[in-house]
Amino acid sequence: MVMYQGIHHVSLLVTDIERAKCFYGEVLGFEESSERPDFGFPGAWYQIGETQLHLIVHKDGKTFRGTTEIDTRDGHFAVRVKDMEALLERLEKHEVEYVNKPTNKTPWHQVYVSDPDGNLIEFNR
Repeated sequence: MVMYQGIHHVSLLVTDIERAKCFYGEVLGFEESSERPDFGFPGAWYQIGETQLHLIVHKDGKTFRGTTEIDTRDGHFAVRVKDMEALLERLEKHEVEYVNKPTNKTPWHQVYVSDPDGNLIEFNR
């Protein structure tokens, strides 16, 4: 019997919600959800396919990496993309630093970015 249906959401800590919303919404093009309740602290929810990304402002949180350096072995989450070229064009347009791994030991093309708070994201196709 399989108990699990999938990942509902991933939560990331950020220090500045407006800066984070600019990165995730305007730069990456993620769709912000209007379903986030008022928790009494700043944050935002994004819908990515069947999964949500929750941004939480928590300046004293313990999961900040302390760097925006892109280390592909460090903790990250991955987003499957339909069009890798469109993603790369978008990153270039917004001057986002990335690590591009079109060929690697996996069967998919990988691109890694860091958000302004150092959270790492892998995009793959």
